[in-house]
Amino acid sequence: MRFKRDITYKKILSLFRNQNRSPFFNAKGLAIGVFSGCFPFFGFQTLMGVFFAKIAKGNIVLAAIGTWISNPFTYIPLYYFNYRVGSIFLNNPSNKILEKSLVIDDLWKQGRIFSLKLLLGSSCVGILLALICGSIVFFIYKIKSKR
Repeated sequence: MRFKRDITYKKILSLFRNQNRSPFFNAKGLAIGVFSGCFPFFGFQTLMGVFFAKIAKGNIVLAAIGTWISNPFTYIPLYYFNYRVGSIFLNNPSNKILEKSLVIDDLWKQGRIFSLKLLLGSSCVGILLALICGSIVFFIYKIKSKR
């Protein structure tokens, strides 16, 4: 099991290292992937990242890798954090995710509010993480290209 996992990590690292385009092209692709990975669209994040990287003329391989910021180990903490950030931006930092006493009509309203908070938070966190990760990758490839 460990041998198989080591091979997978080596393949991913090899894919990451062997991108021989400009540092900006590579960083743009990864940043778009990280941004897309912050959204709760399970199964569509990679498609979204590759699509936007293609439109923005970024590295689609690194965009696909960047979407792995969300995975089964990070789903709950990432999306809860995104929800909390969205709540802060909407001036509703309540600890309650959904109210206990809901009437069916209120459930739709709560669902829309919940979704709005999550998507707003995902956008804000995604932009911040994309800028950070994109900058780091830009400098990594910049240093690599000078060698």
